[in-house]
Amino acid sequence: MAQKPSIPKGTRDFSPVEVAKRNYIFSTIKEVFEVYGFQAIETPSFENSSTLMGKYGEEGDRLIFKILNSGDYLKKADAKLLANKDSLKITSSISEKALRYDLTVPFARYVVQHQNDIVFPFKRYQMQPVWRADRPQKGRFREFYQCDADVVGSNGLWQEVEFIQLYDAVFSKLQLTGTTIKLNNRKILAGIAEIIGAKDKLIDFTVALDKLDKIGAEGVTNEMLSKGISEQAIEKVQPLYSFNGSNEEKLNQLAEMLEASEEGTKGVKELKFVCNQIEILGLESASVTVDVTLARGLNYYTGAIFEVSAPEGVKMGSIGGGGRYDDLTGIFGLKDISGVGISFGLDRIYLVLEELNLFNKVELPMPKVLFINFGEIEAAYGIKAVQKLRVNGIKSELYPDAAKMKKQMNYANRREIPFVVLAGTSEIEENKYTLKNMQSGEQQVCTLEELVKITK
Repeated sequence: MAQKPSIPKGTRDFSPVEVAKRNYIFSTIKEVFEVYGFQAIETPSFENSSTLMGKYGEEGDRLIFKILNSGDYLKKADAKLLANKDSLKITSSISEKALRYDLTVPFARYVVQHQNDIVFPFKRYQMQPVWRADRPQKGRFREFYQCDADVVGSNGLWQEVEFIQLYDAVFSKLQLTGTTIKLNNRKILAGIAEIIGAKDKLIDFTVALDKLDKIGAEGVTNEMLSKGISEQAIEKVQPLYSFNGSNEEKLNQLAEMLEASEEGTKGVKELKFVCNQIEILGLESASVTVDVTLARGLNYYTGAIFEVSAPEGVKMGSIGGGGRYDDLTGIFGLKDISGVGISFGLDRIYLVLEELNLFNKVELPMPKVLFINFGEIEAAYGIKAVQKLRVNGIKSELYPDAAKMKKQMNYANRREIPFVVLAGTSEIEENKYTLKNMQSGEQQVCTLEELVKITK
């Protein structure tokens, strides 16, 4: 017996209903992106490995899916490395390409390659799948869509303000109230690392701190110790784990704490500006909170950091995030191009909307009119009417087979098609159609023009 087919872990098939719901989210995000002045681009699903590797930190690099070279990929491999089974070192010789891990690094590569054709500041949005060799769990997949918006070529903090407004606008349109937009600044984290004497361990410090909500204070402490951060330094950090108060109170405490750090002080000022402007402008459905433990472990962030949490009571990781990267394009040779961007986690947003029953208004695309097939002559008569209805924007179809009437009517019922058209010998002779309303059961004989008018 043939083995039942399956799909890789961390990937999914989507039914017509699920696709309709996903498209609803896509179209909502796209509409807001364009209202805010962003333009769409697309990049390849895979990039040269050299484009991706080394841009996400050690942990991120491990999660990148590598693509084996075509043909005899072992031909150019180092025999000694093969014998030693040194997979990490041998990878570069057998794999020159990789699936994209996110949309930001490919975007930076795009900006550098097309810099002479771009008008700066360049506002782009991108909605495409990405791949990560992560451990699958609820809300975490190996293949998933990101919906990104970025601005490059501007240092202005008004972009950060606008991105918070954009998040709020999207969630308002999705009727997803109660989301929390967490804010921090990498300069603040750098300042904290400086004053506790762990400046040379900034990356290790931020990667560990970013896991606070996942592994707890003890887990963060153990990871920092394993990375060589001293117990004295960790002891100085621990008050941050329970940092509370209003945003203004938190920022005032940070300003005092980081007074001796020039970079940390700059980060506090930047964060104050953003929070003050949002306070003045107001938000409709989201709230903003300063979270000093938010680090977002990606190495390329240099300024503001964003992360969006689902409404309280919904067990889900972040449903959005982003931040400022002052010189991401510098890794590809284009210096001094600042950028800032955010991302929506479509798959997680889907799960949240599903859990909160917010998909009530999403309709599955389906025919509005089904023409019953009584045979070749009747089908030929019906297909002409189908063509006329489609020209008028009315979703219509002819049942493809001259099957039993019961089977065709069951098909209409199961697909919830509101109108059925019956056209037999008498209708053809009179050049008319019998229209049945499937909800009320009422039938009426009408001309083609009347049929268009009624069903439209």
